[in-house]
Amino acid sequence: MQDEQILEALNKHWQASAAGDANAEHEIYDDHAVCDYPQSGERILGRSNLQALRSHHPGKPSGFNVKRIVGRDDLWITEYTIVYQGRSSFTVSIMEFRNGKVVHETQYFADPFEAPAWRSQWVQGIT
Repeated sequence: MQDEQILEALNKHWQASAAGDANAEHEIYDDHAVCDYPQSGERILGRSNLQALRSHHPGKPSGFNVKRIVGRDDLWITEYTIVYQGRSSFTVSIMEFRNGKVVHETQYFADPFEAPAWRSQWVQGIT
């Protein structure tokens, strides 16, 4: 699969995720895909389990913004923000592809925090 095709599949995946279209969102995954959430220590085995887990989330996302997608060959990274129940999480998704499907994904979630005043002379804000 060419990089352009993977990028197109990723864009469709994230758009479907933002729209709440669980079927289209999970087309990108291999039937035996593995998804890891390192912060909670969870591993989800198989596309059907991943789709079921996400479909039953009690707080559906109310906001979704992809900041960037970078990658090539079989390794792709998406940086995005997602809003659950009024709280934003900065998220990184690392996807490994084989034969045009995601076989392994690792997702990291981080809560925003206030920047300390002591370092303000060296930094500027980002959006």
